[in-house]
Amino acid sequence: MNALRQQLNLWWIAVAFFTRIPVPSSVEFSQANLNRASRYFSAVGWLIGLICGAVLWAFMLIFPQDVAVLLAMIVSLLLTGCFHEDGLADTCDGLGGGWTTEQKLRIMKDSRVGTYGAAALWVSLTLKFVLLSQLLEPVLALIIAHPLSRIIPTLFIAVMPYVSDSDTSKAKPLAESGSWVDTAIAVGIGSCALLLVPEGSGGAGMLLAVLLVVGVLSFLFLKKQLGGFTGDALGAVQQVSELALYLAMILIIGSVG
Repeated sequence: MNALRQQLNLWWIAVAFFTRIPVPSSVEFSQANLNRASRYFSAVGWLIGLICGAVLWAFMLIFPQDVAVLLAMIVSLLLTGCFHEDGLADTCDGLGGGWTTEQKLRIMKDSRVGTYGAAALWVSLTLKFVLLSQLLEPVLALIIAHPLSRIIPTLFIAVMPYVSDSDTSKAKPLAESGSWVDTAIAVGIGSCALLLVPEGSGGAGMLLAVLLVVGVLSFLFLKKQLGGFTGDALGAVQQVSELALYLAMILIIGSVG
């Protein structure tokens, strides 16, 4: 029973980390527990994907697909508190505006959004809207992409060093390390989304290839730019992974055009 209670505690920490969903007040938070909760990061992706998919499905019963997609995106942003979008904006501001690693980290910790961050958010949200509006099965795409897109960031927690400018830190909680057991569990949970890919299309292999390419390129880019990862960088990688998966699913599932 204690083992089950401990796993539930880790699950609720992961939910609180990624969403604005209320969690029990009895949850025991610590840095060690947050690191171990990384095993459930992909599981929270399933939760977000199912909620957003259900919302999109309900809106599509009433509105045209593009209107339903926009409304579902608003719900998604409210559900997650723009968690990953904030990371994308801060990362683009830091990498675009800083010359040295120290400058980049300092800019990334600034709560203000600059030109690079604003442009990145516009491109990301616009592309997400266009892709989901064009997909034949946008509900299925949401359910598949959300858990899969969290695999690469979770892997980075285990294989990359955490870097931070502690003097200007926002004091935002962050999983700074992860064991291979936790990582394997997260990868396994996230990979189950591949079972939803239509058979006979070769789609599962294509999505794996997309994740591999995004993962390798992101790893090399972050190592060169920062020497490791930050929480903001992980959010940016999740957003890039999600968009890349939607692009691939246009080819796999088809578009309405």
